[in-house]
Amino acid sequence: MSLLVRPQIQNNVGGVQVKKVKVGIIGCGNISSVYFEAGSKFNILEIVACADLDLARAQDKAEEFHIPKACSVEELLADPEIEIVVNLTIPSAHAEIHMRALEAGKHTYGEKPLAIELEDAQRILAFAKSKGLLVGSAPDTFLGGGIQTCRKLIDDGWIGKPIAASACMMSRGPESFHPNPDFLYQKGAGPMFDIGPYYLAAFVNLIGPVRRIAGAAQTTFHERMVTCEPNYGRKFPVETPTHISGTLEFENGAIGTITTSFDVWGTRSPNIEIHGTEGSLIVPDPNQFGGTVYLKRRDYAEFKEVPLTHGFTSNSRGLGLMDMAYAIRNGTEHRADGEFAYHVLELMHGFFISSEEGKYYETKSTCKKPEPFLLDMQKNGF
Repeated sequence: MSLLVRPQIQNNVGGVQVKKVKVGIIGCGNISSVYFEAGSKFNILEIVACADLDLARAQDKAEEFHIPKACSVEELLADPEIEIVVNLTIPSAHAEIHMRALEAGKHTYGEKPLAIELEDAQRILAFAKSKGLLVGSAPDTFLGGGIQTCRKLIDDGWIGKPIAASACMMSRGPESFHPNPDFLYQKGAGPMFDIGPYYLAAFVNLIGPVRRIAGAAQTTFHERMVTCEPNYGRKFPVETPTHISGTLEFENGAIGTITTSFDVWGTRSPNIEIHGTEGSLIVPDPNQFGGTVYLKRRDYAEFKEVPLTHGFTSNSRGLGLMDMAYAIRNGTEHRADGEFAYHVLELMHGFFISSEEGKYYETKSTCKKPEPFLLDMQKNGF
């Protein structure tokens, strides 16, 4: 299979070059650097201000990435030039900052999850709709070249109708490399809320929304210990389940399984597999933008590697933000939107509710499968 490709993203309206969308970033922690880089990576974006509860941290980022203004959260929200607020705060503050941005008349895009509680997420979406504003949320890794290649293979019929899927993310947890992992074991985190969104977003993008789920969850160790410097040996409590397994029934009839865990020492299970009536697909790590895709059809003796058909294979966090900016200028829909993020959030809650109640959880929400990225391609056989 030989492919010559170029991602197609509209960058003009009626032949006129699109005006940049000015962006302000709230939250200048570790994840923020790649979002600041998006300002130079994507021509539609212009990052003009950043804010943090620790002003010195915002000033350091502004200096490092040549951002014109470092300021308080209040000052950033009051800036009339800023059209999108990027919310990179801790999960427990996501809902508050999204609402404050919307109340200031700005579109808002944030790190996952959209909110911790479903009620808060509902309030965000309802208020945004009433104001005619857009809401977007990570993860946007499903827009990268790896999963977009898988999406094209499925859409073009290479595996026939999807009938089954599996996802696996199992590790020993972040305390071996993160000096302060406590927040990753609090409510709204754990393996399902921290890593699960990447897998569930990939599922919904590749197969579609889910109609009901069953889950089982447990907290294996109620206390953890940091095993890296400088806090080696410090113990902390665990406040959320750390091993979650579940079954998903998709609206199109396919059945999927997922396991997320911080309790195991290792696994050889593939990140994601999608099985169809005509073939099977091994999907790369959904926490990355690139990766290797493998395909096996009925007439293949074994899995074959498929060259990636799309770009954006390096760390392209902010891709969903870029897509949202073009949607604002072009008057179109964006892909990592609020309804998509809400459906993923409900699925995560559903596993816990199902586990607690001992029965299926019927989803209340649905969403559209995001439109795939378009491309120019020249196919010379497979």
